[in-house]
Amino acid sequence: MELVFATNNKNKIKEVQKLIPNNIKLLSLEDIGCFEDIPETQDTIGGNAIQKAQYVKKNYGYNCFADDTGLEVSALNGAPGVYSARYAGKAKDPEANMKKLLSALSGKNDRSAQFKTVIALMVNDHTSTFTGICKGKITKEKFGDGGFGYDPIFKPDGFEETFAEMDLELKNHIGHRGKATKKLIEFLSQQKL
Repeated sequence: MELVFATNNKNKIKEVQKLIPNNIKLLSLEDIGCFEDIPETQDTIGGNAIQKAQYVKKNYGYNCFADDTGLEVSALNGAPGVYSARYAGKAKDPEANMKKLLSALSGKNDRSAQFKTVIALMVNDHTSTFTGICKGKITKEKFGDGGFGYDPIFKPDGFEETFAEMDLELKNHIGHRGKATKKLIEFLSQQKL
């Protein structure tokens, strides 16, 4: 069976390919000739993941899965949430996003937050979703130079370092995307595909 991962991030594809059952061939958007920006206009993280998966299925005919991730900060009523990538504007600038978030939390004692990833899988006409959550705190300044996005200011519960200070294997093991991906893989391995 062929399954499209609705991303152009080759590293993400390699990571997931190592984990999914051998009977599934993973394809990228590039592999199927999809070069346009897939719309993400929903007001929830899960809604965006489903929208992306449905777009690929409707326009290209492939079974597929898509993911969307957001950072939800308690003191900001769950913001930036679905707008995490463009929190500081359409440029999707991680530095500007972190600066705006740290400024919004200035003087606030509650720094609890969670990363949330939702993966939407479309096989034939059936949609399944898988959610991964990693709880933690927003630091008062940036630490580490690894990872991406908000990783330098997110410290997962039970750890002294931020995601940006961790090696990728540990981050994937405890992180939101890794948890959602494990649920997807478990589901796929139980299917008669």
